[in-house]
Amino acid sequence: MDSTPNIKTRFFIISDTHGINIPSEYTQDANCTQYADCAQYADVAIHCGDLTTESKIHEFKSTIQLLERIHAPLKLVIPGNHDFTIDTPIFQKKVAEAHTPLDPALVRKEYGDYEEARSLFHNTSIIFLEEGTHHFTLQNGASLTVYASPYTPSLGDWGFQYHPNQGHDFDIPPNVDVVITHGPPKGIMDYANSGQRTGCPGLFGAVARARPRMHCFGHIHEGWGAKLVAWRDKVSENPSHLTDIDNGGSAVIGKLSDLARRHERDRNRCYLTSHCADDPKPLHSGSQTLFVNAAVEGSTDHCPVQPPWLVDIELSKAT
Repeated sequence: MDSTPNIKTRFFIISDTHGINIPSEYTQDANCTQYADCAQYADVAIHCGDLTTESKIHEFKSTIQLLERIHAPLKLVIPGNHDFTIDTPIFQKKVAEAHTPLDPALVRKEYGDYEEARSLFHNTSIIFLEEGTHHFTLQNGASLTVYASPYTPSLGDWGFQYHPNQGHDFDIPPNVDVVITHGPPKGIMDYANSGQRTGCPGLFGAVARARPRMHCFGHIHEGWGAKLVAWRDKVSENPSHLTDIDNGGSAVIGKLSDLARRHERDRNRCYLTSHCADDPKPLHSGSQTLFVNAAVEGSTDHCPVQPPWLVDIELSKAT
């Protein structure tokens, strides 16, 4: 358990915007703020990848404009599998292996030069996170340690992917506050429309060992939601959602079916949840993790745009 004083910190979390222009109410909803003395309504904004659909330059620019509209002093972003031009070896491979030789001028016009998409984030208010661990001191005085990774399992040739049988080394340190990945861990909000779980078992194991306060992701649009997971006392040798989660002590915070029941006035409002010391479901650091699937692009005609998450948790004070 962390020592006091802890600092209440608000996160604005989105994923899988795919270059779409989401309603401005989501990024300028003054009614969601609980801060009386500042203009922003979040301390940290996070985008968990799939900034684009086809990895085209105009899609990246659209997403940057979206992120610039968000009221938060710290904005963090990772790419997803659709953002393949940022994964330079994959981008080069796609160009080289095209069935019809591509006009270099046309490629540059639509997709930019190699590394151009990544360079668009230079001189913006947005921090593009490379895979690994990052440390920040927030404006509210809190300390934030983040682990980020864009990698997801796949048999295709999208960006930032690995063969499911080979796995990936998610080197998550034990003192991390927030894990940001593009895809889900296996067993946590990872059901695809096929009815199959599509999350990564290796990622689940790494998160189960590290036990961060929060793990946010997207990728599986129909998995939108949040769950406060309680861990069993001892981590198993090969952690799994079947063996390492205390289901009796866990709680579903939101799921896709909840959106259909939202009142019309709330349809374009962020989904707010708070897990601080005085809340009904406080987050106990080290024994619980809040998992958030923040995919914005909807998976049904009824809900083409799924709301961003506003999450309040407590972080340790920076020293």
